[in-house]
Amino acid sequence: MMKQPIIRDLGNGLILRRSSAADTEKLVEFNGNLHREPGAEGPEEYVAAWVADLMSGTHPTFDVGDFTVVEDTATGDIVSCLCLISQTWSYGGVPLGVGRPELVGTHPDYRNRGLIRAQFEVVHEWSAERGERMQAITGIPWFYRQFGYEMAITLGGRRIGYKPQVPKLKEGEDEPYHVRPATAADLPFIAQLYEQGAGRGPVACVWDEALWRYELAGKREKNVDGKALAVIETPSGERVGFVAHPPRLWNGRVSAAPYEIKPGVSWLAVTPTVLRYLWAQGEAWAAEDPKQELECFSLWLGAEHPAYEVMDKRLPHTAEPYAWYVRVPDLPGFLRHVAPVLERRLADSLLVGHSGDLKISFYRSGLRLVFDAGRLVEAEPWRPADADDGDAGFPDLTFLQLLFGYRSMAELDHAFADCWASGDEGRPLLDALFPKCPSDIWPVS
Repeated sequence: MMKQPIIRDLGNGLILRRSSAADTEKLVEFNGNLHREPGAEGPEEYVAAWVADLMSGTHPTFDVGDFTVVEDTATGDIVSCLCLISQTWSYGGVPLGVGRPELVGTHPDYRNRGLIRAQFEVVHEWSAERGERMQAITGIPWFYRQFGYEMAITLGGRRIGYKPQVPKLKEGEDEPYHVRPATAADLPFIAQLYEQGAGRGPVACVWDEALWRYELAGKREKNVDGKALAVIETPSGERVGFVAHPPRLWNGRVSAAPYEIKPGVSWLAVTPTVLRYLWAQGEAWAAEDPKQELECFSLWLGAEHPAYEVMDKRLPHTAEPYAWYVRVPDLPGFLRHVAPVLERRLADSLLVGHSGDLKISFYRSGLRLVFDAGRLVEAEPWRPADADDGDAGFPDLTFLQLLFGYRSMAELDHAFADCWASGDEGRPLLDALFPKCPSDIWPVS
């Protein structure tokens, strides 16, 4: 197979090009070695399995050409790469295209040469060509800020319990619910409950039938992002919920993410069964692997979840959320796209029917929103004349934290001395349009 044409000659014998099927083995090996834990003897087989799945040609939204690779022409080795996993998310129920860069890395001998920056420029172009309105990536602290990203959406968050907190059945009591592996026939039921739970936060990933089928049966067993899907049902076979979890122990932990039950069913009644199921799974996996010891169970369900409330005393340890890095290259266009969400929030607020301008300063640039009787009629770039111009000011990319519900206006005002809102309308309007609310995103991987 022919390799893809060169996108850019980076000098010193390095070329940047698009991946092809011929690169599969090298990409699997490169990522398996690069992303292994410090001190590990061999490659990270779970990351390697993920790359193999992406390059298999069976992924619903990923093509074998969706990696950028930097090749050393002297050796033919891949020395740096990243990929773009396209998907659909929603903001307040409005769908939008999202590009997810992932598997970012450079061989230690080739670092500090701008290789990652060059590749981000390319995948940002790819994402724009696909009509994607934002990019989102998980990753190490600070690093992706260099490429126009801001930590602006809650990522993860979990509650943890230990063996003494696993609910015990009373003597002679039967398990009130059963948990079994999901089948293809269960996917519409699971999809419906997933959408119900995704609506709790402002941002969610949209899953279609192809993605559900791929998650159920399309991934390798060792794919680091693979989940086992299970259905919760009554002894008579009535389905009441579903739970997803990695099909193995991770660092002594068995985790559930996501977990949902249908309306009209008690979280307090069902969740003890789920916790017992998780613990039993963990014990079985620990028995199969002498290198692993079951230490705890985890509900990895975001910052807030109904299961936390009903099992509060059984989840003594809280792991706070991290954050998604987000990039929005066309902020006025993004806001015009989600105008129905902003109008709905305004209609439900104390400022219902509001008319007027809202000028938001980013100091060297800005944004002007125009409302007429509660409708957003304009969102356009605007340039402040001085540091105090406008109705509100946000340094750097901090406005994205407000936009995606990660921080409130009051929290940003407290954290940044140069973040402000003035006048009678500025703060109450921003509070109405952009309320703080955490999201729990299960992305396409």
